[in-house]
Amino acid sequence: MSDERHQNLAVIGHVDHGKSTMVGRLLYETGSVPEHVIEQHKEEAEEKGKGGFEFAYVMDNLAEERERGVTIDIAHQEFSTDEYEFTIVDCPGHRDFVKNMITGASQADNAVLVVAADDGVAPQTREHVFLSRTLGIDELIVAVNKMDIVDYDESKYNQVVSDVKDLFGQVGFATEDASFIATSAFEGDNVAEHSENTPWYDGPTLLEALNDLPAPSPPTDTDLRLPIQDVYTISGIGTVPVGRIETGVMNTGDNVSFQPSDVGGEVKTIEMHHEEVPKAEPGDNVGFNVRGIGKDDIRRGDVCGPADDPPSVAETFTAQIVVMQHPSVITAGYTPVFHAHTAQVACTIESIDKKMDPSSGETQEENPDFIQSGDAAVVTVRPQKPLSIEPSSEIPELGSFAVRDMGQTIAAGKVLDVNEA
Repeated sequence: MSDERHQNLAVIGHVDHGKSTMVGRLLYETGSVPEHVIEQHKEEAEEKGKGGFEFAYVMDNLAEERERGVTIDIAHQEFSTDEYEFTIVDCPGHRDFVKNMITGASQADNAVLVVAADDGVAPQTREHVFLSRTLGIDELIVAVNKMDIVDYDESKYNQVVSDVKDLFGQVGFATEDASFIATSAFEGDNVAEHSENTPWYDGPTLLEALNDLPAPSPPTDTDLRLPIQDVYTISGIGTVPVGRIETGVMNTGDNVSFQPSDVGGEVKTIEMHHEEVPKAEPGDNVGFNVRGIGKDDIRRGDVCGPADDPPSVAETFTAQIVVMQHPSVITAGYTPVFHAHTAQVACTIESIDKKMDPSSGETQEENPDFIQSGDAAVVTVRPQKPLSIEPSSEIPELGSFAVRDMGQTIAAGKVLDVNEA
């Protein structure tokens, strides 16, 4: 399977708007969840008096199994249309979505925004759309869901479409880049097949809209960037750093550099799925061994790249951030923890350079004294210890981050410019 045919798809939207059911329905309609699994969940759901919830049930059970550390066949998270193979970036909870989106563990190419027809645009709908915009999702498919609950009323559908378009206008999403679909994940309307319940709707089904998404360009022609997740010592091999290739290609025999630890050497072996491979590409999770590198030389959060053009290490960087929640105000000198790829580093916001209108991106105020929840801003940041990070315009996979403090995600952002150490 070539990378051009693969897409990471985020399913986003407010918590009760039917995301799990939609994901379950997509997997079911594309034959990705075997009939017997659905049947089994159906029986369980009925026993618990939740008949009809079998799709959501499938998803919730998988999520639960994942939480318990049961390894689940990845097929449950993947489905194919005629054009693409999709991996669902499962975003069950709001905080998970933010974290997943930003750590690059699952940089989504596109997203399906689920908005319930009976409830319309809700607070999380706004935040998810805003974040998607900030984090570089280009195309949104909007599933106006739960049409069955509003008796397939066209005016309800039109109202939600109009409200979502307003929201897009506020965050600078081009409405022509969005398709709107009248759906019921529960009943299956307009998911895989056109529904007789919505004779007034003449747009694509959800699967057709997914088929029509533009193909992502694979980041193989960019320089190698592999954030290190863990470093193991394996007898007979030695030190084995492990991580997921975000961009570029790693070949045995390559000379690589680890930053900010600033050590390097020649790649001796690359292992994937317990087999030695000669090369690895974006999306591959690999363990590899580098000549002359010991366990104490490198650590989680380092980034591996080519020795002749090593990953950037920031002395300071400028970033565009969106403040999602903060109990008071953020001023210069604030030092929360930045989560970028696999690194977690305390960073000081040295200056707030400008406050922006989150809808238009236009500057509202130069050098404001503070920013608070809901604000978008450009800030200058100084990591408290060396951090490898890249401008998101050059390597988006290593250019976004989450800002956490007090056990919650305070802000999300992307790197505009790196002033190298």
